[in-house]
Amino acid sequence: MTVSLRHVLEQGPVIRALGRTAWSAIRAKPGAAKPSCPGPWIEAELPPRSDALVRDYIRHVGGDPSWYRGVLPAHLFPQWGFGLAAETLVGIPYPLARVMNAGCRIEAKAPLPANEPLHVKVRLESIDDDSRRALITQRILTGTRSAPEAVDAELRAFVPLGKPEGKGEKGATRAAPKQRPTVPGDAKEIAFLRIASNAGLEFAKLTGDFNPVHWVPAYARANGFRACILHGFATLARSLEALNRASFAGDATRLAWVDVRFTRPLVLPARVGVYMTPTPDGGGLFVGDAPSGGAYLEGRFGTRTIDA
Repeated sequence: MTVSLRHVLEQGPVIRALGRTAWSAIRAKPGAAKPSCPGPWIEAELPPRSDALVRDYIRHVGGDPSWYRGVLPAHLFPQWGFGLAAETLVGIPYPLARVMNAGCRIEAKAPLPANEPLHVKVRLESIDDDSRRALITQRILTGTRSAPEAVDAELRAFVPLGKPEGKGEKGATRAAPKQRPTVPGDAKEIAFLRIASNAGLEFAKLTGDFNPVHWVPAYARANGFRACILHGFATLARSLEALNRASFAGDATRLAWVDVRFTRPLVLPARVGVYMTPTPDGGGLFVGDAPSGGAYLEGRFGTRTIDA
């Protein structure tokens, strides 16, 4: 299914905010003082998302709109949250053009009503800077009048700041290479995904994240990739809808929380599996090439108990 261009009209706040952040990154002064954390809350009331946007988003990431009658998927939060989240980064002394999505945690405390205005609160939670890289954590709370703070999301971003320890110094000891993330050998495949080369552009139309590395091949190659790479949040959304279909029988309220890392770029087009290692109250979640093969996403999830 091709995503309609009309959805881009709903992405104005995100696109403008990301533009302001990019401009701020150009003007940022290296060595400037880091902001104190946690920072102040930035709050806004946003209009309901359109039914068409929500429906097309769910279908694009492999879900069924009937699973979400009257509620929004929690993993859609970047669509309304990125604009405010970008504002928390204005003026911080890091090369944000190099920022990479490191992962996130989403806690669905209650179903998020689909047809009510959204009350969104965002703040800069923490910055961990060891001079080689900065790990930036932001928190996004989303609710409505009838369901305050229904979705609690944490974003984690990675910003490389310099050469890895030991490189470029004569006689220095090189750090041991990091172990490549893999899918556990005993993981169960719950879905096989065929992801088209234009999936990055289609996801951008639905969420407003038009980072060109996801949809402009020349830009992706200039940044060291052989082709465009899929958004980390698109990989996550597809894996959660695979869980809904294979493990929750379409009951999207079963997922209580998920916490994942985006471990390496998923180059498009792609054919990958979604895998899980079940436990009584949730399990491990992976997107990768095969059991014991490389992983693009790894994490854990928890479930709600079904009332008898």
